[in-house]
Amino acid sequence: MLTYKQSGVDIDEGNRAVDLIKGKIKSTYDNNVIGDLGNFSGLYSLKDFTNMEEPVLLSSTDGVGTKLKLAQMMDKHDTVGIDLVAMCVNDLICQGAKPLFFLDYIATGKLVAEQVEQIVGGIAEGCKMSGCALIGGETAEMPGMYSEDEYDLAGFSVGIADREKIVSGKSVKSGDTLIGISSSGVHSNGFSFVRKIFLDKYGYTLDQHIEELGMTLGEALLTPTKIYVKLVLDLIAKHELKAIAHITGGGVIENITRVIPKGLGINIEKDSWEKPAIFKMIESFNAVDERELHKSFNMGVGLVLIIDKENAQEIADYINTTDESAYIIGEVVDTHEGVELC
Repeated sequence: MLTYKQSGVDIDEGNRAVDLIKGKIKSTYDNNVIGDLGNFSGLYSLKDFTNMEEPVLLSSTDGVGTKLKLAQMMDKHDTVGIDLVAMCVNDLICQGAKPLFFLDYIATGKLVAEQVEQIVGGIAEGCKMSGCALIGGETAEMPGMYSEDEYDLAGFSVGIADREKIVSGKSVKSGDTLIGISSSGVHSNGFSFVRKIFLDKYGYTLDQHIEELGMTLGEALLTPTKIYVKLVLDLIAKHELKAIAHITGGGVIENITRVIPKGLGINIEKDSWEKPAIFKMIESFNAVDERELHKSFNMGVGLVLIIDKENAQEIADYINTTDESAYIIGEVVDTHEGVELC
């Protein structure tokens, strides 16, 4: 007699994966999570937000992209879950939303319970770093869609903000200052280009130790995306942030213009911040045009705040008293649209 397992789907292995990840999932719960694992949907109470005049739910979704290819090549799966959460919650806080809960989707060619445990462990860690609860998810074993050693991830997050306090960018004006907050490295965008540069063109291997990186190339590239949630929520409580841009695909060239009014442009002092070693290495190849670099990668700036000029230095100084590094990197102008690198 035929069985589901013979077609490549092992239900028992899926159940074993669930047993392995239960504790990690529950470690993200707060008092607003209702129910337990096994429900057909996740439940989250809004009882703690009755003080808001007009509470608004904000949502975001994202993946990790071809960074997963490197994780699979290295058989290292414990950090990409942090990336998954970061890519979603960093988008939420750009409008001032506090992340509430997170859901994940894992699709794989062959489900291996220990691998799922590593992935979800990273997701749970990312949720705790951003103060949100992991209240649901799905693991799909899909032989024929993926090879046995392949998987893909998708994340979904929901946050909340009082409507009158949503960061909209509407008040941005010429003369406002840009503060760049440092990235941890490549984050989770541009990895098809990364593989083209390092692996294809220059023949590096992921297990190759690079002196200027202080680690192997693979370790540097798998450095997790920074999560900026707690810092930004702290800043919002104390200061007026006119606009916030998460520097993802498109780099500083395309992401900052998304959050400013039409008719305005940005001047960026491209040498005003300290770049991580991985970007200095890419620049040293002299193989990619400067503008292409800043359009493909974050180049060391993971988040940009737009602040009234008179408050910018104070806010940058405050950020530098935390675990983050902040730099004044440019200004808003009315002489052109788009981004100019100066």
